[in-house]
Amino acid sequence: MGVQKTALYDLHKSLGAKFVPFAGYEMPIQYKDGIVKEHIYTRTGAGFFDVSHMGQLFIQGNENLSKTLEKIIPADLKELKLNHSKYSFLLNDKGGVIDDLIITKRSKGFLIILNAACKDKDINQISKFLDKSIRYSLDRKNSLIALQGPKSAEILEKIFKGVIQLKFMQGGEFRYEDSVSYVTRSGYTGEDGFEISIDNKKVKNLINFFIENNVKPIGLGARDTLRLEAGLCLYGHDLDENINPIEANLKWAISKRRRTEGGFNGFNIIKKDLENGTSKIRVGIIPEGRIIAREGVKIFSEDEKEIGKITSGSFGPSLNQPVAMGYIDTKYSKEGTAVNVKVRDKIYNAKICKLPFYKKNHFKGGE
Repeated sequence: MGVQKTALYDLHKSLGAKFVPFAGYEMPIQYKDGIVKEHIYTRTGAGFFDVSHMGQLFIQGNENLSKTLEKIIPADLKELKLNHSKYSFLLNDKGGVIDDLIITKRSKGFLIILNAACKDKDINQISKFLDKSIRYSLDRKNSLIALQGPKSAEILEKIFKGVIQLKFMQGGEFRYEDSVSYVTRSGYTGEDGFEISIDNKKVKNLINFFIENNVKPIGLGARDTLRLEAGLCLYGHDLDENINPIEANLKWAISKRRRTEGGFNGFNIIKKDLENGTSKIRVGIIPEGRIIAREGVKIFSEDEKEIGKITSGSFGPSLNQPVAMGYIDTKYSKEGTAVNVKVRDKIYNAKICKLPFYKKNHFKGGE
């Protein structure tokens, strides 16, 4: 299969997008304004991202579907309410992360949003655990658009009436141009926002409406700096099959019941790590000055011992300083600990910092 294009490819082109190959797709990395301006615009106004390259996997089956999926996903799916979402993982038998995902309970089953580069291996892994009564399909008829930023709710409410009432990680069906779109209040930027699953034939009209309402197109470049400031992992960099959720500092994503009962892949190893701690842990790192410590940069203790490695690093436009995440020996993971990073054969001072770097602004809804 050649390079794939989303339904919005021509529109991206007309907006001056610069493309890069990503997960088998031709995707916009930035537009005319550039990464920094796109990043700041998302933090102060509203930006839209085409994330149609991601997998929208729908699974439906019998009344035991939750129980079946709990064997491979360590979320509490039994207690998950209708139209509510959870961040979770697909785990291998060592507890390593095959992929991180968002799972939503829908009226006839579950919708799982998979990372673009992992779609095929994810579906292969999931299908091993499903019996013949359970059906699954990858949605190719709908695009997936993320609208992110503090102004996103008031803009989306103009065409999806009632969407403003959704709480974070909650979704619903909304009519748009004689078809039904599914909208969740979620995203991966640290801002309030929504993800919209919409018919490929209607998506251009939606984007034109956004542009008329001062929503700017945002590329993969700013998506990366936004998620890094928010302390969110990027699969294949901060997460992979050799890292488990406890090492990744994501134990909050495994519910209390699942931590106790287990019954999912790699539980024995994860239980051990929950009880005894891990030898390495994901942390935030702030290099001093303006030096950027990118992926692969080694981290050293003050007495020159190698203690870890950077997995994501960039300049944080909202903070006007460099930020990084990486894995280090747990004994050095305390907030404020002084460490060193080696960039282009030179040693620079840095310190361990609590994540996220940028405080999230999600809408929780009134009580």
